[in-house]
Amino acid sequence: MKSGREQIELLRRGAVEILLEDELLKKLERGTPLKIKAGFDPTAPDLHLGHTVLLQKMKQFQDLGHEVIFLIGDFTGMIGDPTGRSETRKPLTREEVEKNAATYKDQVFKILDPQKTIVDFNSRWTEQLNAVALIELAAKYTVARMLEREDFKTRYQNQQSITIHEFLYPLMQGYDSVALKADVELGGTDQRFNLLVGRELQREYGQEPQVVLTMPLLEGTDGVNKMSKSLGNYIGINEPPEEIFGKMMSISDDLMWRYAELLSERPLADIQRTRAQVAEGKAHPMEFKKALAEEIAARFHGAKAGEFAREYFETRFQKRQVPKNVRTQFPAPERMGICQLLVDLKFARSKREARGLVAQGAVRVDGRAVSDINFEFQRSLHRLIEVGKTRIAEAVE
Repeated sequence: MKSGREQIELLRRGAVEILLEDELLKKLERGTPLKIKAGFDPTAPDLHLGHTVLLQKMKQFQDLGHEVIFLIGDFTGMIGDPTGRSETRKPLTREEVEKNAATYKDQVFKILDPQKTIVDFNSRWTEQLNAVALIELAAKYTVARMLEREDFKTRYQNQQSITIHEFLYPLMQGYDSVALKADVELGGTDQRFNLLVGRELQREYGQEPQVVLTMPLLEGTDGVNKMSKSLGNYIGINEPPEEIFGKMMSISDDLMWRYAELLSERPLADIQRTRAQVAEGKAHPMEFKKALAEEIAARFHGAKAGEFAREYFETRFQKRQVPKNVRTQFPAPERMGICQLLVDLKFARSKREARGLVAQGAVRVDGRAVSDINFEFQRSLHRLIEVGKTRIAEAVE
C-alpha cells in the first residue's frame, strides 16, 4: 500500500475540499483499510456522468486498498433531500425507491469492482430506530445550527415553510455515518453541511469523526447548470455508446478540460500538457475531445463499442455519410405512423413522448424534419429515420 502522503496526493485530484487533511493523513498512516462511504438517494432510475464524479473517487479509494461502501438511501429517499430546494421536496413512495435502487445496483458496477464493493441500504438501521432513539438523535443537534444551512436560512428569512421532517434529513444522513462507523464520507459540494453533521454526530456517539471529501458538481452539456435529467443536459451511463459520444462532442472546448479532469483516467499531467499544446496551437481540441468521448463511451460499454461510437460520429457528422452499420435496422413497414414507429424502435418510451419529439423538430426522415404527428413512414418512399444527433435506424426489405 502507498504511504499516506502518496495516497493524499492522488486523492486531491478533482477534490474541492478534504476536511480535515491532517486527520486523513493520520488515518492513512495506521496502515489499515479505511471505511469509505458515499450515499446515493434513488430519486431517479438512471445514473449520469454527474454521479460518476463520486464513483470515480470511490474507485480510487478502492484501488488504494480501502473498503468502499455504496450506500443506497432507500429510507432517506422517502424523506427527500432538501438541499438546494426553495420548497419542500415531494417524498418518493416505497415502490419508487425500491425500483430505482434496483437499477442503481446494476449501474454502479460499471465503475466499481463488484468483488470489493459493499452495497448497503440505510433502511437496515433507520427503520429500527424507535421513537425514543429518534428523540435522542434529534436532541444532539440544535435548530440554530440547522438554520446556519444556506437553503434553510433563506427559506426562514423569506417566511417560506420548512417542515420538521426536512430537519430530520441531515440528521438521518449523519446517523448513517454513525451506523457504519465511516472513516471518510464523500459527497458533492452541495452536501457539505450534511457531511459535517455526520462528523458532529460521530463525536456525540463517541466515535472518531469522519473525514469529509467534497467533489465539484459537474455541469451538464449546456455548460451552465448542474447535470440533471430534469434539465435535459445529462449524459446517462446507460445510454447507447453513440449517444454518449455524440453528447460528449457537443460540450464546449472549455468544459472539455473540466470533464477530462473529473472523469478521465488519464494522468492529470498528460491532460495539462495537452491543454497547453492546444493553447499554443500545437494540437487541435477536436482530437482530444474525440479521444475523451471514446474513453467515456468505452468505460460503460466496452472498448469495441467506444471505437464504433467514434467511427459512427466521424462517418455521420464529419464525412456526412450514413454509416454502414447503423445502430438499428428494422423491417420496412408497408406504412406506419411515425409516432408508433418511434415507440417500436425504442426511440421514444410512449406515443406521447414521440409526439413531443416530433413537435420539437427532433425527428427526421431521409434527412428532412418531420413536423406532422400523423406522418406515415412508407416502404416505397422512405429509408432512414433519425432522432436527434445520434439515434438513427435504417429500413431494410
